[in-house]
Amino acid sequence: MLRALAVDDEKPSLEELLYLLNADPRVDSAEGASDATEALRRINRALESGPDGPEAIDVVFLDIQMAGLDGLDLARLLTGFARPPLVVFVTAHEGFAVQAFDLKAVDYVLKPVRRERLAEAIRRAAQLRDTATAPSSIPVHEPDPDQIPVELGGVTRFVAVDDITHVEAQGDYARLHTPQGSHLVRIPLSTLEERWRARGFVRIHRRHLVALRHVGELRLDAGTVSVLVGSVELQVSRRHARELRDLLMRRTTS
Repeated sequence: MLRALAVDDEKPSLEELLYLLNADPRVDSAEGASDATEALRRINRALESGPDGPEAIDVVFLDIQMAGLDGLDLARLLTGFARPPLVVFVTAHEGFAVQAFDLKAVDYVLKPVRRERLAEAIRRAAQLRDTATAPSSIPVHEPDPDQIPVELGGVTRFVAVDDITHVEAQGDYARLHTPQGSHLVRIPLSTLEERWRARGFVRIHRRHLVALRHVGELRLDAGTVSVLVGSVELQVSRRHARELRDLLMRRTTS
């Protein structure tokens, strides 16, 4: 059972969110805070109480645009705590999803909040809370926290970076390809190249990044180089061919 704190400076929105939270059987209790400063005081009491104490909070459902300290500011402050509560952003604005990803948010729910969409966010929070509190003697597969938010039919989903096979540039956007399908995000390819270099993504062409772990074959044919990623063959530009070959060789021999 989750112990939740909802934070929103608009009273009708806060009351509606609290109503939906309290109606979910996985939520044991839900409190409200009308601004980020009040929420921070409440979270401090929770941390002093400890994870099993009477003041404990498992997850914060947090609006973004608020007077004074906004939701993103509060989430950044929470990252400095040793055991902060989980964060789910609940906002009317789509444009902050990338910042939410950077702050390791559990989910990003758009207003007006639909009951079934909030239920999915609660499910994710409960799953992560249970994983974090599982006995260390029991092997637990922890979900990869490195995810990227994508929009699909007005719903924000979080795609695990490790599932992405390759990325294709489309102007100021990038298309993320996974075995399950593709997703368009408003992030330049150069930004993803820098962000994901340490995760084994490498530029092979001005239009493509590939994840080395998903490269099945390196093909040489009449002076041209290509790679097979799943069932997709991608051309490698001449300037990137040597670096890619060296990286693949080091990966197979390490």
